[in-house]
Amino acid sequence: MARSIYVSAVAPGTGKVVISLGLIELGLRETPRVGFYRPVIAESSDNAPDEDIELICRSSGLNQSYAASYSWRMSDLLIELGGQGIDGVLEKIVEDYKSLEASCDFIVIEGTDYLGQGLALEFDLNALISQTLSVPVVLVGTGKDLSPEEAVNGLRVAVDGFRSKLSNVIGVVLSRAEPVQLDAYRTLLAKEFIAVDEILGVVPETPALSRPTVREVLGVLKAEVICGHERLESVVEGYMIGAMYLQNLLPRLRPGLLVLTSGDRLDLLLGMIEADRSLNAPRLAGIVLTAGIRPDPIVMRLIDGLHGTLPVMVVEGGTYSVASHLEKIHARLDANDRDKVKRARELFDQHVDLDALSRHIMEARSEIMTPRLFTFGLMQKAKARIRHIVLCEGTEPRIIRAAAELVSRQAVRLTLLGNRREVVLQMREIGFQLDPAWVNIIDPVESPRLSTYAETYFTLRKHKGVTLDQARDTLQDVSYFGTMMVHLGEADGMVSGAVHTTQHTIRPALQIIKTLPGCPVVSSVFFMCMEDGVMVYGDCAVNPDPTPEQLAEIAIRSAETACLFGVSPRVALLSYSTGGSGSGEDVDKVRSAAQIAQSKSPDLILEGPMQYDAAVDESVGRLKLPGSRVAGHANVLIFPDLNTGNNTYKAVQRETGALAIGPVLQGLKKPVNDLSRGCTVDDIVNTVLITAIQS
Repeated sequence: MARSIYVSAVAPGTGKVVISLGLIELGLRETPRVGFYRPVIAESSDNAPDEDIELICRSSGLNQSYAASYSWRMSDLLIELGGQGIDGVLEKIVEDYKSLEASCDFIVIEGTDYLGQGLALEFDLNALISQTLSVPVVLVGTGKDLSPEEAVNGLRVAVDGFRSKLSNVIGVVLSRAEPVQLDAYRTLLAKEFIAVDEILGVVPETPALSRPTVREVLGVLKAEVICGHERLESVVEGYMIGAMYLQNLLPRLRPGLLVLTSGDRLDLLLGMIEADRSLNAPRLAGIVLTAGIRPDPIVMRLIDGLHGTLPVMVVEGGTYSVASHLEKIHARLDANDRDKVKRARELFDQHVDLDALSRHIMEARSEIMTPRLFTFGLMQKAKARIRHIVLCEGTEPRIIRAAAELVSRQAVRLTLLGNRREVVLQMREIGFQLDPAWVNIIDPVESPRLSTYAETYFTLRKHKGVTLDQARDTLQDVSYFGTMMVHLGEADGMVSGAVHTTQHTIRPALQIIKTLPGCPVVSSVFFMCMEDGVMVYGDCAVNPDPTPEQLAEIAIRSAETACLFGVSPRVALLSYSTGGSGSGEDVDKVRSAAQIAQSKSPDLILEGPMQYDAAVDESVGRLKLPGSRVAGHANVLIFPDLNTGNNTYKAVQRETGALAIGPVLQGLKKPVNDLSRGCTVDDIVNTVLITAIQS
């Protein structure tokens, strides 16, 4: 039987979907078999899918159909109540819930939106459904437009109401609370709710979640975008009508403004575009040209030649008529808006008592380390001991986006290397505010530390014929400069490779930082995060054809890396033969490596040679190596050469959809890690976190 939590609002507009989204994420950290269910959904004038179901199933990658995600539309439910009565309603809900439960370990059930026939009806219905399904309830209240006393009293009344109907309320969350009064809310909650575990969190009102994006404005106005398509996910912080001269409008601009003006005001159109590009003016959300007037083709040709321009929309209707429509826009969370979804999850993690909720979900815990649990653990470990990581490719847009996310989570302190103006422009493109406490920008060419770094490098490499002038030229390279920062203790680790080759990242580390004592080889692993657990693959990036001694060292270091990140290692050294069934130069190399590794680390659970299927498939492992502690249960796979390892990890990644984190370098005195040139923002975030933990 699946464990479940019923999330019920106590009034309209509580923002309960943020709590549902966070609970789903929390569940996915414990088990991959998570479901989302809404017994009753609201009506839609255009028969569109339910917004919450679409958001959560798509953004969380839940493996369930839309039809399996709900039982009743409100209008159909009311008809059923008038015919068969409540028994017919509940019978279908129980049947649909049980059907979903068969494929889940944990289910989040979300109640109604209080937008139907009446608050009393929906309140009673949510209480009755939760009681019928025998699932515990988290009640979500709101502080929006209420005093702290009114908000907390509303929650108290709701709890009493649910419990009077024998519903099992396990806790409350007060959402959309006034940020400056969080302590007042907590104090009042503590007086009203004696049991500490009942108070699950106070979540502040967050304007970024309640304000629309340019794309949402575009949909409401049915406007035509004529440029700036790449910035449609920007959040609109407010509106301004441009009815004055440009010189009078400029001082009134604020970040995130959407400017409305008649389509024949080319002075304002070009002025807003240039203001948006200037470092001396705030970044805007967009400009709406009214009255259906498009810019002249010659002006459009000029605008088309600009890179990353401000979104410009053309709409029918007068300026003031359009402005009245904008005031009625209902902003919502959308699965396509990754930034908003990520921010919502961060809010949940920061302001909800995860330990209290986890005690309930823990009963669904499996022994599998899920991908979400692994990546969540990376963030938590990094935040426990803040480290300083240098990112060599500071002008690369993916690096900037990753840096913004890491800083927003306060997970690491960062130094970005590169031309300062270029870095600041890239930060401005995504609205990333420079906070000197968390982010530093250094241009190696202009750094006052360049001479000191060059002298240190000269001392290290003069025996190789390097002159001081050559050392100075070399240290202007971002990879060498970043490596020297780590070597001298001015940063705890370095990440590079988004635009540079692996050799460009590793060579400076080998020349400056060097390997650990007694470690003859630098190697790498990938963390392969698959639905049924996390595996460690090595070496898939560095050593083309390791010797038996090197292969043994790779196995030992890979097991140590696995331990560092919470994976209890069971190591299989792979070959085309299992056990003693085959012979030949290649399989003998692996057999010798296994013997060397076992002699160096006798407590390590390790076997080889072993075929891939025998290592990971329990039935095959039992057949080919009966009694083995590794066969069928291996989670650290050591490949005999780079050709095999690199192709295998890529094949598994593509065919299974696994998240591949790496390559993570091992064997250096201080952590330096390489990125794939095809890396995503999430790849960069995870690699930085790993580097911080390694340090």
